[in-house]
Amino acid sequence: MIDAEWWDYEDEDEMAEAVAGDIAYIIGQALEARGRALVAFPGGNTPLKALKLLADMKIEWADVTILPTDDRLVPVTDKLSNAGMLAKLFLPKKARVLPLTAGESDPVLAGRAADERIADLDWPLDVAWLGVGEDGHTASIFPGPDFEAAIAGPKARRAIGVRPEPLPANAPVPRVTLTAATLVSARTVTLVLQGKTKKKLVEQAIKQGASSTLPIGRLLAELDMDIDIHWCA
Repeated sequence: MIDAEWWDYEDEDEMAEAVAGDIAYIIGQALEARGRALVAFPGGNTPLKALKLLADMKIEWADVTILPTDDRLVPVTDKLSNAGMLAKLFLPKKARVLPLTAGESDPVLAGRAADERIADLDWPLDVAWLGVGEDGHTASIFPGPDFEAAIAGPKARRAIGVRPEPLPANAPVPRVTLTAATLVSARTVTLVLQGKTKKKLVEQAIKQGASSTLPIGRLLAELDMDIDIHWCA
C-alpha cells in the first residue's frame, strides 16, 4: 500500500491556496535545477480556483510547458476543452500550453497523434496534478475498451485515445488522456479532491491497491513514491 499523506482543509479557498503554493514551489525547483519545467494540469471545476491563483504567481512562465492531463475531442474553443481553459489562464503569462487534441474525431487516431506530438518533450513530468471523479476515474482513464491500454499499456506510450463506457453524462464525448505510466513517472504526483464521497472512494482504492476495480486505485498502486492528497469537504 502506498504512503499517502492527507492534507485536510477548512474550505475550498484554503485548499486552493495551499495547492497553488505547492505547485508553484515544484515548478520553481524544476526551473532552478534544469531551467525549464514540464507539468500536467487537470481540467474541471475542482482545480479552477487553484489554477487561477497559480497563474498569478511570480513564475518564469516562459520556461514552463503545460499539458492537460486529459482532454475531450472537442475544438479548443469549446467550453469542454481542458486545453482551452488552461490556455486562457496561462498563455497571457507566456507559458507554453500544448493541447492533446488537434481537431480529430476518432479517439484512436487522436491518441496516436497526441503521442507523436508530445514524444520529444523533456520527460518526465515535473508534476502530475490529478483529480478524481465519483466513479473513480482519474485524468480520462475510465472503464471501457481502452482501459487496460491506458492503465497498464507500454511505458513508452505517453498518450492514448479512450472511449469511456458509458460516456459521462456531463461531457458525452471520447477523450485523449496521458497514460498511467506517464502520470506515475512524474517527479511529483499530487491528488486534489473535494467531497466526502470522493475521500471515502480514494481511501478504499488505496487499501485495495492493485486489485482495485477503480481506475484511481490501479493508478495509485503503480506509484513508487509517496503522494500528497489534498482534500476539503
